[in-house]
Amino acid sequence: MSVKARTAGWKEFLRLCQLPDTTGGLDEILQALLTHEEISQLALRVELLRALLKGEKPQRQIASDLGVSIATITRGSNMLKTIKPKLHKFLGDELA
Repeated sequence: MSVKARTAGWKEFLRLCQLPDTTGGLDEILQALLTHEEISQLALRVELLRALLKGEKPQRQIASDLGVSIATITRGSNMLKTIKPKLHKFLGDELA
């Protein structure tokens, strides 16, 4: 798949996620589009970000608690360093 097609597909995915709640909501849309494994990975990613944003535990402890590698934690930590301050604050307010 070309980069252009992936970008178009991503934009279409985002559009679907923003539709009004006339089709059963975002949960139903995501369950139709994602596998159980993908949903599980997204849930794990949220927990990883929550733990990093709280800053209460060392990264090695977070990795152990979540059952992931330290490299996974490092990628999440590095991602948090690159996002816009407004998004970082939003995530911190919502997750921490």
